[in-house]
Amino acid sequence: MVHDVVIIGGGPGGLAAALTLGRARRSALLFDSGPRRNAKAEQVHNFLTRDGTPPEELRRIGREQLRIYPSIEVKDARVESIAGERGAFRITTSAGEHEARRVLLCTGMIDELPAIEGFAELWGESIFQCPYCHGWEVRDQRWGLFAPAGNDSMLPFALKLRGWTDRVVVFTETADDATRAAFHNAGIQLETTPVARLVGREQRLESVELADGRRVPCEVLFAHPPQRQVPLVRSLDLALEHGFVRIDESGQTSVPGIYAAGDLTSHLQAAIAAASAGMRTAAAINLDLAMERARTPTTC
Repeated sequence: MVHDVVIIGGGPGGLAAALTLGRARRSALLFDSGPRRNAKAEQVHNFLTRDGTPPEELRRIGREQLRIYPSIEVKDARVESIAGERGAFRITTSAGEHEARRVLLCTGMIDELPAIEGFAELWGESIFQCPYCHGWEVRDQRWGLFAPAGNDSMLPFALKLRGWTDRVVVFTETADDATRAAFHNAGIQLETTPVARLVGREQRLESVELADGRRVPCEVLFAHPPQRQVPLVRSLDLALEHGFVRIDESGQTSVPGIYAAGDLTSHLQAAIAAASAGMRTAAAINLDLAMERARTPTTC
């Protein structure tokens, strides 16, 4: 059987895409295999009607709602390679080979955590990326922003954090005079001594220890560590932009017939954003398939 679409990745983006394609009566095969990027998160937030839902429960509900669409199939299997071309892709998986006219990547990203003692243990517990996703539950606590190399978004991000708490400290090793002045005017503490380790207890951050031995009280840390694409995406030789898969307005990558949606394409990484991208890209694929039929001559 040749499927209309093979979807790779069973998070919010992939599930939303499968739902859209199922309702459009397209045949789609969704492959899902771990590990979950948000596996350590206790709840999904800022997702309308699902605020506070555990990530695995969100996935369970999504899969359950796909069952009424007979053209949609979900397999817990790993995709090993993708070959072929637009209209005739061959997908090799741990459960066998499959054919598809289009491919949709919803694989997410891999976070490269810094080699700082305590960071990996506290990631997803007291260290977060998005205040909209996790800020409300820890409001008014002592927050930190970890940005050792500094960047253009460091100042606006730190200023944004002041909306949740008035106790914010920025840990960075580089800050020009203008940035220092802006932090001072906003009442934000600035520490430029390198971070040595994170001190916590029972998976809860208590302080940040600096290279000079000082400990800065801190209960929540926000960080944006470097990210890389999963091996499957890297093997496809897709065009990247700042490390993210470059897509056009329809969600199509630089390889015709291969689409991408969600975290692997954007700095805006949240469950509801991925679900929105999955829905929009699936709708674009459905239109592409419909237009292809109109362009293909019929034979008697």
